[in-house]
Amino acid sequence: MSAVTTTAPALASTLLRRWLGRGLETHISLPLFALLLLAAIWMVTIHFVRIEHGAAQSAARDSVREQIDTYEAQLARNLGGIDQTLKLLKYVVELKGASAALPTLNEKGLLPSGLVFVVAIVDRDGMVVASNPPAPLANISGHSFFRPHRNSDSDTVFVSETLRDAGKNEAHMHFTRRLNDADGRFAGVVIVQADPAYFTSGYERSRQGERGALGMIGADGVVRAMRSGDTVSWGQMIRLSPVEGAAAPVASPWDGVLRHTSVRPLHGFPLSAMVALDRDEQAAPFDTRGRTYLWGAAVASVLLVLIVTLVCVWSWQLTRTQRHSRRAQETFAAASEASLDAFFVMRSVCDGGGAIVDFTIEAINGRAELLTGRSRKSLIGTTILALMPSYRHNGIFDEMVDVVRSGGMREAEWRGETARTDKLWMHRQVVAVENGVVAIVRDITERKLAEQRIYHMAHHDELTGLPNRSLIRDRLDQAILHANRTSRCVVVAFIDLDSFKLVNDGLGHTAGDELLQVVGARMQGCLSADDTVGRFGGDEFVIILADLGEDALAIVPVLEKIRQAVTRPLQLGGQEVQVSCSMGVVMYPRDGQDPNTLMMNADAAMYRAKETGNNRFLFYTREMNASVEDKLLLLEGLRNAVEQQQFSLLYQPKVDLRSGRIFGVEALIRWHHPEHGMISPLRFIGLAEESGLIVAIGDWVLRTACRQNMAWRAAGLAPISMSVNVSPRQFEELRLVERVALALEDSKLPADALELEVTESLIMRDLAQSVGKMGELKAMGISLSIDDFGTGYSSLSALKSFPISSLKIDKSFVSELADNLDDQAIAMAVISLGHKLNLRVIAEGVETEQQRDFLRSNDCDEMQGYLFSRPLPPDEVATLLQAQGWPAINTPVTLDACDVAAH
Repeated sequence: MSAVTTTAPALASTLLRRWLGRGLETHISLPLFALLLLAAIWMVTIHFVRIEHGAAQSAARDSVREQIDTYEAQLARNLGGIDQTLKLLKYVVELKGASAALPTLNEKGLLPSGLVFVVAIVDRDGMVVASNPPAPLANISGHSFFRPHRNSDSDTVFVSETLRDAGKNEAHMHFTRRLNDADGRFAGVVIVQADPAYFTSGYERSRQGERGALGMIGADGVVRAMRSGDTVSWGQMIRLSPVEGAAAPVASPWDGVLRHTSVRPLHGFPLSAMVALDRDEQAAPFDTRGRTYLWGAAVASVLLVLIVTLVCVWSWQLTRTQRHSRRAQETFAAASEASLDAFFVMRSVCDGGGAIVDFTIEAINGRAELLTGRSRKSLIGTTILALMPSYRHNGIFDEMVDVVRSGGMREAEWRGETARTDKLWMHRQVVAVENGVVAIVRDITERKLAEQRIYHMAHHDELTGLPNRSLIRDRLDQAILHANRTSRCVVVAFIDLDSFKLVNDGLGHTAGDELLQVVGARMQGCLSADDTVGRFGGDEFVIILADLGEDALAIVPVLEKIRQAVTRPLQLGGQEVQVSCSMGVVMYPRDGQDPNTLMMNADAAMYRAKETGNNRFLFYTREMNASVEDKLLLLEGLRNAVEQQQFSLLYQPKVDLRSGRIFGVEALIRWHHPEHGMISPLRFIGLAEESGLIVAIGDWVLRTACRQNMAWRAAGLAPISMSVNVSPRQFEELRLVERVALALEDSKLPADALELEVTESLIMRDLAQSVGKMGELKAMGISLSIDDFGTGYSSLSALKSFPISSLKIDKSFVSELADNLDDQAIAMAVISLGHKLNLRVIAEGVETEQQRDFLRSNDCDEMQGYLFSRPLPPDEVATLLQAQGWPAINTPVTLDACDVAAH
């Protein structure tokens, strides 16, 4: 028990001696002494600064009191002189009359200077009857300095606000007294006008400073005159109570500046004198001395701190070495255990010649145990080559040796090589330390996977998963480089799906996307792993076949396999769909030396395949580029065709199948090119649609057809309907309804005599918008017809909502109507469907009597085609109409082209 009692005081004594010894160390005790000395220096400095501040306040108050005394005396003299002049003038006017008063006083030299003051006499009606200096007569009965005297018999002086004269635009204060006649009644006023600057002329910068203020304030709080710096002002509303110099500066009401302010009433006048001195200006000399004290204290403090710092640094370095190792170990242990990275501290193992032959693990953290799957105890003391023998051969050991020899840091990424880490990507940093290295290892598997996903997204089509345009270009570049090295060939096939637009418009974008996915997968299944199929954009694909020989025919089986795979039917949204493809094929180096040329030529070959019937592949020939050039020339001519009146319209009659009579015509455009002659619409309509010129051309067709129909009517011919085709680009144009209305208004044609024909695929592009626009046209009285019915993918449920009046059976179903049972079934179905929906049904392309008889026997309503008549010019149409039993024509029925163009 006694031993325990003896040990406790001894332990306390030991701890006390240790802390006292540490406190006596120079780098601890000297800063404490310096802090006390700094505190003393700054306490004395602040004391003197406060004294200066108090002296500044006291000096400012004394200066304000002195200046208010001076300014009050000055104003008292000035105002007394003015009042004396008023009293004298009042006396003389009442004694000798207004006309003799001023001459009498001037003669005796009793009038004030006309340069400073204006003296005036006003009668009871407010008319100025005399003034010095002389001034034009004026009526002042409405002024504020006249009315008080007229309304009150007070004999006191009245001081007006500072007012501007209407004539000279000069500011004056008006001092006035009442005039009485012999019976004591109001007879007018006498006035002395003074410039407001006269009352602030005592302002001196040496006393008031740049931002001080002298002023004269009325009892109503309105400033009569005030000067601050070079600015004289008046009219401000200032509520200041009389004060003999405030103990502390206050914010001036007119500008918010802190000033020492004194306000003193002026005896005998409803005015107060004001003196205000800017706080900062008044305190400036004292602040300068205060800053001097502060600078002195700062310099002394800096010198003291520098001296103490030098001494402390020297003392601290003596103890730093002893503590550094322990603190470093503690810091490393804490940081490494909390880190998500694995830490390995390793010391070099050298042979007799000093060469590094291995590294011994001296310390690790918990993350290193998880990464290696071994305990800390088993790892400490193990050499790195014993733990990972492969490091001697994969370069990691050599890297560690290089870091020890050259210093610095190395970092790299690598794939794990043990059974535990073979699926991991890791990042290492190797940093040199004394006699060894520290290796920091991080698991970056998630980042690597994310990078792979990002790379795949950047180089592959999101919809199909195939290489996109960027990756296609890269692989084509690589294939060409390889072909150059090996003297081999590369084949590029540019593929475009036929009729994809019909599927996309008719069944919707979801079905179109599904179609692209299926077709892309089918193409990929036809190729080897070394070949590439990618989506170029839209419904276009590119196939790259690398490392081939020069025989182009060798790839024909592959291309045919792809074509057949694409054309296999598939189910989209419960409906069987079949599409085909057109392919343009080029070979490197035969058809181009660079990727751009190859792609351009493959595109030209693909378009030629489309032009020659779709569902085929064509190898590129030089003549195809000539076709592209022809297309560009055709487009250039198309731009000028409307202005140069190169277009004309033919009209194909439409016949009632029951009566055989013509009830309408369809307007068909023709292009008379000045160099190439008649150009088929099949060549230029698609080009006009692509370029957007179809809007202007369609507008010309619409206006010309309406005017021609009206010309037939004006000639006395039978009223017939005019059918005009509307292209997709025209229909989507925002001003379509407006353009149709203008065409009808311009031609004076009744709306019920016009029929617009639209295709079902056009309507299905945007069903809601299409139905809305068709509704507007229907409301105008215009008939609407669905052209080429049966060739698109329109929904029958949507068909009943269309505001249409007729269906037109496409000529592709009519051409083999006499022999083809399928076409007969389709025609009968369309006729039946149309009649069930209360629609007229017309068949186009009728060329044989068998076709006509079939349509008539199955209750088709109308027909048009070469069996009855080819497309005719206007005068021949008029002849046909006249032959139906209408009167002879006495007026022209053909429009002048210039007349049409003018509209």
